[in-house]
Amino acid sequence: MSNVNRKQAALDYHSMGRPGKIAVVPTKPTNSQRDLSLAYSPGVAEPCLAIAANNEDAYKYTAKGNLVAVISNGTAVLGLGDIGAVAGKPVMEGKGLLFKIFADIDVFDIELDTKNVDEFVNIVKAMEPTFGGINLEDIKAPECFEIERRLKAEMNIPVMHDDQHGTAIISCAALINACELIGKNIEDVKIVVNGAGAAAISCTGMYVSAGARKENIVMLDSKGVIRRDRETLDAMKATYATDRDIHTLADAVNGSDVFIGLSAADVLTPEMLLTMANQPIVLAMANPNPEIAYDLAIATRNDVIMGTGRSDYPNQVNNVLGFPYIFRGALDVRATAINEEMKVAATKAIADLAKQPVPEEVNLAYNTNNLKFSADYIIPKPNDPRLITEVSVAVAKAAIESGVAKHTIEDWDKYRETLRKRLGQDDAIMRNLTMAAKRNPKRVVFAEADNYKTLRAAQIVKEEGIAVPILLGKKGKINALINEYGFELAGVQIIDPFEEMETERVNQYVEHLFVKRQRRGLSKLDAKKLLIDRNYFGASMVQFGDADTLISGLTKNYANTIKPAIHVIGAKEGSRIAGMYMMLTKKGPIFLGDTTVNKEPSAKELADITVLLDKAVRKMNVSPRIALLSYSNFGSNEGNTPTKVREAIKIVHQEHPEIVADGDLQANFALNSELLEANFPFSTLKGQPANTLVFPNLESGNIAYKLLQEVGNAEAVGPILLGMNKPVHVLQLDSSVREIVNMVTIAVVDVQSHEKQGN
Repeated sequence: MSNVNRKQAALDYHSMGRPGKIAVVPTKPTNSQRDLSLAYSPGVAEPCLAIAANNEDAYKYTAKGNLVAVISNGTAVLGLGDIGAVAGKPVMEGKGLLFKIFADIDVFDIELDTKNVDEFVNIVKAMEPTFGGINLEDIKAPECFEIERRLKAEMNIPVMHDDQHGTAIISCAALINACELIGKNIEDVKIVVNGAGAAAISCTGMYVSAGARKENIVMLDSKGVIRRDRETLDAMKATYATDRDIHTLADAVNGSDVFIGLSAADVLTPEMLLTMANQPIVLAMANPNPEIAYDLAIATRNDVIMGTGRSDYPNQVNNVLGFPYIFRGALDVRATAINEEMKVAATKAIADLAKQPVPEEVNLAYNTNNLKFSADYIIPKPNDPRLITEVSVAVAKAAIESGVAKHTIEDWDKYRETLRKRLGQDDAIMRNLTMAAKRNPKRVVFAEADNYKTLRAAQIVKEEGIAVPILLGKKGKINALINEYGFELAGVQIIDPFEEMETERVNQYVEHLFVKRQRRGLSKLDAKKLLIDRNYFGASMVQFGDADTLISGLTKNYANTIKPAIHVIGAKEGSRIAGMYMMLTKKGPIFLGDTTVNKEPSAKELADITVLLDKAVRKMNVSPRIALLSYSNFGSNEGNTPTKVREAIKIVHQEHPEIVADGDLQANFALNSELLEANFPFSTLKGQPANTLVFPNLESGNIAYKLLQEVGNAEAVGPILLGMNKPVHVLQLDSSVREIVNMVTIAVVDVQSHEKQGN
């Protein structure tokens, strides 16, 4: 991706729709005059008076207990330096976004236009009534040390400068585990820290807290090794100054066990790496390019344990493993500080998590089934759903035990469950599927490549490494669009079916289609004419292994798009075909079927659709809980539909007792577990709501997903075609670029699943 396109894509992302990345959303009903009178005047006086009598009631009646301020003056924005307060705002919004999606913490980003320490401290102190915690960000050294020190001393809410302590906590967890893995004692290892800014100072302090000895540590800044005989040495750097007769990075790393990089790209050479001790530990955390490239380090020494700040290599040292969950735990016990005990607890929790069996959804995201504690896995992955429970619980316990918590948690199991429920899986499931796709991208045929949206989506999946696009259509028109919009699709295969008509592969395609359809009135000449149609051609490419999957439907209705795939590829033996939508809701994903194929399925066909949905949802690494819907609850109403649904669930229970499903059920009972258990405690779905809904006919399913999409603000991913012999997926008519990319992601993961099953 060119710099021009990357810049424009970033600008488009931040400006599209409502500018920025975060918004304020009401949490109480506001539909009636009564609601408004309670929310504001006169009803709001009551919580005001309660808080005036007891300030702690602010945590009961306001959002204070779940509200963090991300505060910066823009003097040390990552990779950009001192760009000023307002220019740093997009970064602070981004930090707020991460707080929300990983730990359900609300954030106001605050950019202060001052470099004066006293002014900065006084402003932040004055905001203490508003917030439950303060996350300092992108403030240059040495001012950041003084700002944090004073705010921690003078405020009674948690304060943390994440640039310092976030990196320290995560890298320390990695260091502890790397040392354990190779049998070295952290007290004995010789550590070189290249960099002497806020993060480097804090990291080194954390390593000392974990047992590293100061006499074994050498720190370097831009001038070289920090020595005691250097003039004008500030107090922070002086803590790690050495008397040894070494001056350069090459001198320092010679014989060392650990290299910690918090500096600049490519400063650690292969020659230097070769001089390090056996089984060296290298955490090269400069962004976006590390102090030594991962591939180069591995090629130089096969015994190196390597971590970087990058997501495309093992052992990513990413602050998101820490700060959301540290603040979550601190807020939940109303901690007055984030102290050393809490940081150590977070470090230990992160380190311990890497040694536990890895959840299947994490393996799925990285397209593997064998992630385990090893040189390539010394810290957890950022998408590990256990981080919120393990780290937040550890931090909360440490806060209580160290005496800084105002609230005590008695039932830790209940607290863990509360943490799990905080996060819906709407965004998480697509993030995990995207990661899985990127681990093993597949060849995707875009049948409508002479369309701007299609080409834009093709460029995105190519750039992101999700898929290898193949473009079908008129080459001249496609190239004209590529040139007009500046798409970077060099090297992408473009095929015009009309130009392929006399090739050997088309002869194969024609023969296959003719054999399949000759008893349906199709002649060989007719078959050849059909192959000019890009949907027939693309489906044939998938059938013969010239591509892995097909995406189409942007400009044609569903029936005309699916028919070629059925004619060329067809259903799996013994299976039927159905359509499923994944609706990404605030409460997590809900899977709907059949929404696109079977108009009025029989009881047996409904049972078959239920089995198809069960298998499809499991592929998404979600445990399906299936409700077969009707206007009746377990026979409360009579009619053809309830009878059909009851017969279908009977078949499912008899033939597939392992499937968690029930019906006939009305939709509100299926989705409200408390309502269901109160009225029908015998239901196999009691305890948790259904996440997969089977509709009695196409009409009801189609109406439901469109209502959810338009009124419920749910994002629709689909239709996902189930039961095909090879993966083919059909878009909604006039899908957005985002929807196309999501469907390509699903298609790639579908191919991966087919390959694992040997089909």
